[in-house]
Amino acid sequence: MIAENNTEYDARYSDQCLADNLIDKVSETVKSSTIPLARKHIAQKHYYASDKQGHHSGTQINMECKQASLAVEAAVAIIINGIHYAVLMASPHQLEYLAVGFLFSEGLIEHSHELLDWEVTQLTDSTSYQQFTQDSFAQDSTNESLDSAAFEQSLEQLQDYDIYVVELILNQRCHQRIQAQRRQLAGRTGCGMCGITGLTQALPDLNTYAQDIQKVRTNTPSLNHLLSIRQQVDSMQHMHQLTGAVHAAATMHSQQLYLFEDVGRHNALDKLIGWQLRNKVDIDCVLMTSRLSIELVQKSIRGRIPWLVGMSAPTSTAVRVAERYNLGLAGFLRNDRVTYYSGN
Repeated sequence: MIAENNTEYDARYSDQCLADNLIDKVSETVKSSTIPLARKHIAQKHYYASDKQGHHSGTQINMECKQASLAVEAAVAIIINGIHYAVLMASPHQLEYLAVGFLFSEGLIEHSHELLDWEVTQLTDSTSYQQFTQDSFAQDSTNESLDSAAFEQSLEQLQDYDIYVVELILNQRCHQRIQAQRRQLAGRTGCGMCGITGLTQALPDLNTYAQDIQKVRTNTPSLNHLLSIRQQVDSMQHMHQLTGAVHAAATMHSQQLYLFEDVGRHNALDKLIGWQLRNKVDIDCVLMTSRLSIELVQKSIRGRIPWLVGMSAPTSTAVRVAERYNLGLAGFLRNDRVTYYSGN
């Protein structure tokens, strides 16, 4: 278990030895072959039969029982230096990348080497559920008067979920940032900002991350280049093909496509950013299969990604913020077109 005492973990994990151990660590702490990313579920499809012209032929409703593949949406508890910091709803794959990208997007780390160590575990039995629940309640001052019956009910409800615990150890400087910025966040799948309190936390000043506008303009990705990336994404997005329920963030590096899928679009981008930090690579463009909302723009600005491109539309706020901080933004990447909103 991660030590809660600041001096204990600082003495144990010095900054001098962190880089070698972290770089050589196995990329997948929890092997992907053991993680259920989709499950079969019996569903009943109701539909009208259509004629050759595509019109409904009659009023008879047909019914078909079938097995549907559904994406797993897991609760991922982020524990930093013994502090229960956040719970993300995410696809339980590449969780170390998700954790690193999340920490970076939160402003808790600036470099990957500030993460000294991590451990990913899955809650699989009543004992592990009970231990996690007790630890979580112990740090929540609102639950001081929680009686045993309420605790047991909460424990029973938790067993409806896939729960993964990501325990992280950051260095001393980062620990001080946590104490200054600590929050309990229930991260819903659809929005990377849910749970944030305070306007300055939701709408931070990103001037230190602003890019050279000339660099953004000279690196404007061509339509042919973007269409080539999209074609590769369409062929490689296996979980979406299976479930129809996940987003992807993708980029080209050394003529190879790197793709990260998740039920949450902001989680997919955090995974890509985590991969970028861990491997210390520079990228020119990120393609999202979703709309481009403000949290994606903020994450891209922090990551100094020159271009963010979506298959759907950006919001007006996303465009205004992208213009302010010189992020290239494009949307509506379809089979034969793209629309540039900033940076060109």
